[in-house]
Amino acid sequence: MSANETIIWGIHAGKTGDAQNLFLKKELIGLGWPEMGDLTQLKPDRESFKAKMILAYPNSKPGAVPVNAGQLFRFVYELKVGDIVIYPSKIDSLVHIGKVEGTYKFEPSVDINYPNLRVIKWIKAIPRIGFTQGALNEIGSEMSFFQVKNYADEFVSALESNKVPIPPKVDETIAVIADDIVQTTRDYILKQLSREMKGHPLEHFVGHLLETMGYRTRITPVGTDSGVDIIAHKDELGFEPPIIKVQVKSGDGTVGDPVVSALYGKVGTGEFGLIITLSTFTNQAKTFARNKTNLRLIDGEELVNLILEHYEQFDSRYKGLMPMKRVYIPEALKDSEG
Repeated sequence: MSANETIIWGIHAGKTGDAQNLFLKKELIGLGWPEMGDLTQLKPDRESFKAKMILAYPNSKPGAVPVNAGQLFRFVYELKVGDIVIYPSKIDSLVHIGKVEGTYKFEPSVDINYPNLRVIKWIKAIPRIGFTQGALNEIGSEMSFFQVKNYADEFVSALESNKVPIPPKVDETIAVIADDIVQTTRDYILKQLSREMKGHPLEHFVGHLLETMGYRTRITPVGTDSGVDIIAHKDELGFEPPIIKVQVKSGDGTVGDPVVSALYGKVGTGEFGLIITLSTFTNQAKTFARNKTNLRLIDGEELVNLILEHYEQFDSRYKGLMPMKRVYIPEALKDSEG
């Protein structure tokens, strides 16, 4: 058997593992959404499942409807007898691997919260440490039911082996997973800024960021089109140099040379200019700024760097807009030489 011959699926037993007894003791895997009723009564197409999901769960977020309906459709019509199912248990830290032995049935009398059922025969239970971090990350999907593709061969190998998998000495997937975590965090910050702080609110946020860096700031009032959004300075009254004139761009478009040149035209002798954008700058804008010792451009990527550096100093208002917690991320170990 290979991953190319058998489709491999992953399934979760609820956020707290509340369906574990159903899965392991009764050897039934199940999905929720009980208000959908018997799914075989719907037309066998995704659109019918989505329409029913909207009726059954009218308060669902629009983006969740096709995802949830799609999981149910695949559970009924794409999951076949003989397919392999992976269940990563949160309770016992084991990865349970089984084979589907029955077609779909709707039996709320078995478990009212998980009435959509398939019979499963569990074959192996393997400690999580026997798999690469990449494989564990794939079966840690946010969805309740999903297809395993990227690391399917690893699970097939574990199933067919007569030995308990040994953790690889050097797990090359760790670096990939760590990079994904970092990039996800950076994307999240920019998306939150773009979604929650368009226009004047972003100017106040940048002013707050500058204050955590030791500056005092004055925000230009709403309706004032001076081309300068923030005046930043070190002293209390704002008389002593350096005086920094800041323009903040919250749009998605690339900031070009005309914008940069216009701000620089407002920078007097002994003053500095700073443009901060959530997006990027054109090459022409970068070239213009490169030749000016008192002009600085900060794009979205560099802005994220500053946010991460000073996040702990933010007040609760801004931490609430982009809630994050400090975590340790594994760093890939290099194989020793010699």
